[in-house]
This record gives sequence, structure tokens and C-alpha cells, in this order.
Amino acid sequence: MELTPIQKEILTSLVTLYHEKKHAVKGEAIAEMISRNPGTVRNQMQSLKALRLVEGVPGPKGGYKTTSGTYEVLRIGEYDGAITVPIWRNGRLVEGVTALDISFTSVRHPDLCNGVVRAIGDVRGFDIGDKIQVGPTPVNKLRISGMVAGRDDTENAIIFTVEEMLSLPKRSVKEYVKRSVIRVGLNVSIQEASRVMVRHNIHGVMVENRGEIVGIVTFMDIGKAFASGKIGVKVRDIMSKDIVSIQANKPFYEIVELFNKKNVGRIMVTEAGRPIGVVSKTDVLHALTLCNS
Repeated sequence: MELTPIQKEILTSLVTLYHEKKHAVKGEAIAEMISRNPGTVRNQMQSLKALRLVEGVPGPKGGYKTTSGTYEVLRIGEYDGAITVPIWRNGRLVEGVTALDISFTSVRHPDLCNGVVRAIGDVRGFDIGDKIQVGPTPVNKLRISGMVAGRDDTENAIIFTVEEMLSLPKRSVKEYVKRSVIRVGLNVSIQEASRVMVRHNIHGVMVENRGEIVGIVTFMDIGKAFASGKIGVKVRDIMSKDIVSIQANKPFYEIVELFNKKNVGRIMVTEAGRPIGVVSKTDVLHALTLCNS
């Protein structure tokens, strides 16, 4: 079914407003959103009702509702709001907006790669030059960022130049454990802890007491101790008791988010409640490099 640009713009706005308000939408609200005369919207609605693309709701709280035909003609499928793919503008999440699909042009030329993201929700606040980020997507955790180059209001779409794309591995955290849990005793000197780290080429080591992990000490902790003249202290005196851990069967993207949230250099991986290894930020960066190269 071929629609005129104004009809498509009205339907797109109706979908946006209907899912935002969760009830019938007044013609005046649609007219305001698309900067058209309310009479123009009412006239077009008569044709759209005849095509069964909208449903009229009588009464003081009436207006217009979407039908299954609305989604079919706009090629978006009925949206129940269960899965949201966020869109960010200039570093801020745009509330009530979710990406429907993303397409790319000029992918063979890395300096000219453009993307088009269609959305449900009001994207008219995006202007040329704005920074945009889309994602993560639900399946492969794809994140795309770039700069807005234009907007297609009839498709409720944003056109942008692609600056960066990152897709996180789908495998579990366990598959990225490259090193075992290196431990030192609670009463070990910081000099001995340093030698253990140098020997294993690591920047942090777990601290144990009677077989239980009770803390972590890093080169930075030891450096601060030396700088303040605390040369004779033990590991227990400078270690951090805040151990960040993750279960081995968790998807990889969760450990990436955990690194960002906790701002730590390494995370302990556990299985059935027991530590099986450590993943560092360097391990994560290496995995991302391989995945996106």
C-alpha cells in the first residue's frame, strides 16, 4: 500500500504518541507534533480510517488508535515495549524512544559509512551535529555511535555518520579466563607480594586466609605504601577487601558492564562458589579487539 508522505508522517506520529500515552490520541496532539494544521490531520484521518490503518475512538477521551494495519504498512511490527534498544543524544538517554532497525550505507568506504536508525518514540529533538549512540541491541550487544547528519520524519528515522561500532562476544565469561587465581597469604610482606606479581607478570594478586579469598592487593597499593614510608607493612595492612566477582556462566557483556560500574582492574571469576580464575581489563580489551577486528 502506497501512502503519501503526510499520511506516513501522521501514522508514525500516532504510533509514537499512542505508545507514550497508552490511550487514544487526539488529532490536535498529532498536528502539534508534526507542525501541521489540525484540520489537515482530521481530513487525512478519514482516508486512513477507510483504509483501516487507524481506529476512531468516540467520546471526550476519544481520538485515534493504531490497528494491526498501522504497523504492517509502516513495516515495524506490533510493538509491546518488552524489549528496548536505547538511543542516546549527546550523552543522555532519550526516554520513551527505542530503535526498531538499523541500516547502513557506504560500508565499503570506512570514512563515509552512514547509518539510518528507525525508532518508535519522538526523535524530533535530534539535530544535525548531535552525538548519537544506539544500543546495546538485545542479541549481540551491538553499540553504534556517531554524529547526526539528518532526519527523516516520515520514517521517524535519524541519519548519522558512523564513528564507532562495537559488538560484544556472545560467549560466557569462563571462556575468557586466561589465568588462574594467584594468591598470597594474609601475612606476606609487600616485598614478597611484589615478587609474586613480577614472577607471574600480573598487576594484582588475591589475598587468602585459611584457603578463603579475603582481599586483593595491587602494585598501586604497594607503590602508595612505599611512597608514604610504609616499607615494613604486611599485605593485610594495605589490601582492599572489596573483591568484585562474577559467575563463570554469565555472558561476556556482563563483565564489561561490571568493569565500567565498579571501576576496578580485575574481576574474580567463580564457579559453584569457588574461584577459578581472574579476568583483567587487559583481557577484556584484547577480547574486544579480536571480536571487532
